[in-house]
Amino acid sequence: MRRLFSIGAVLAFILLVAGTASAQLGQVKGQILDLQGKPYANLSVTIKNTGTGQTLSTKTDKNGNYQMIGLPGGAYTITLSDPQKGLTFAEQFQVSAGEQTDHSINLQQVQAQQQTAHPEEQKKNEAAANQFKEMKSHVDAGVAALSDADTLRKQLATAPADQKSAIQDKLNTDYQTAITELSTAEKMVGEKDTKNHAVVLANLAQAQSYAGKYDDAAANFQKSADLNPQAGVYLNLSLAQAHQATALTDPAAVSAKIADAGASCDKAGTIDPTTTAKCWKNIGILLSNKGDLKEAIAPLQKSTNADAKDAQAWYLLGGAYMGTIETKQEGDKMTYNIPPGASDSYQKCIDADPNGPYAAQCKMMLDSIAQMNGGQATTVGEVPKKKKK
Repeated sequence: MRRLFSIGAVLAFILLVAGTASAQLGQVKGQILDLQGKPYANLSVTIKNTGTGQTLSTKTDKNGNYQMIGLPGGAYTITLSDPQKGLTFAEQFQVSAGEQTDHSINLQQVQAQQQTAHPEEQKKNEAAANQFKEMKSHVDAGVAALSDADTLRKQLATAPADQKSAIQDKLNTDYQTAITELSTAEKMVGEKDTKNHAVVLANLAQAQSYAGKYDDAAANFQKSADLNPQAGVYLNLSLAQAHQATALTDPAAVSAKIADAGASCDKAGTIDPTTTAKCWKNIGILLSNKGDLKEAIAPLQKSTNADAKDAQAWYLLGGAYMGTIETKQEGDKMTYNIPPGASDSYQKCIDADPNGPYAAQCKMMLDSIAQMNGGQATTVGEVPKKKKK
């Protein structure tokens, strides 16, 4: 994990030197030494003419050396940047017209000067570093628990019945460990460190989601997305909101929460269109599992519109349509009002993956629909028995 605090404040050092531009061109070269006093290789170096705005960029070589040519004489700002180490340093210097200017920087010396001049600032930075170190240890512990939980879930799927309970107990322990560690870490993230704060919140929300705490999960996924919008976070937020919906009983409340889940899918798709189909299918699956087949049709339609090659989505859509079949007794025959979308969905399921795991089931359902279209003979008032599949 990258360092979460910037040492830019420690290294901020501005040296103002007045100068007069010249028509003659000069050049600048120098060596950059890092915070340990060693050559700083592959460091981004940018030089900007403070008068004209002309900007040139380069990188240091393996010995920390850099060079730029064709510079009019005058005042320049040199900026050193290493995002991976949280380093930003800038100062001004003078380029002599028609001459070579040597401008080297020893960041170790600069830091030492700043520490001497600003001891309180140094203490503040040391405290931030210690807090970061402690916070990172909690993050690492939480992520490790989530990783172990991933392994246990795979074991649970194939474990004998007599072993499932013990594995589930271990899973619950991992989830609680992850929630505890990541909750502690979340409180310790630097106030201005929005990106890493977003990452911690997303991991915490994932642990809460696994533990079935969907209200907490949705809240923290939302906070993470607000800090740093990411398609994957909106995808998980949508899933948590759909889980919230399936726990509700009031139809209006369910519809409102499903609308929230759909809005999250739209946001995920705006950032990364490849997430759209999966996001809507997740909603459809949860509604189908709950038995809300009519409500599952719309999200599954959106999923298949986004990815027409997903045989599973077509199979689920066909099943959702079948859940809306209406029956009518006509004399001695029971007739079925089958939505046209059912046959179309099952056929597209087959077309999407003719040899896949859903093709046979979709073919069987098409055969059943063909039989149902002819109606079924009954004794008036008697409900026909369902045929075994």
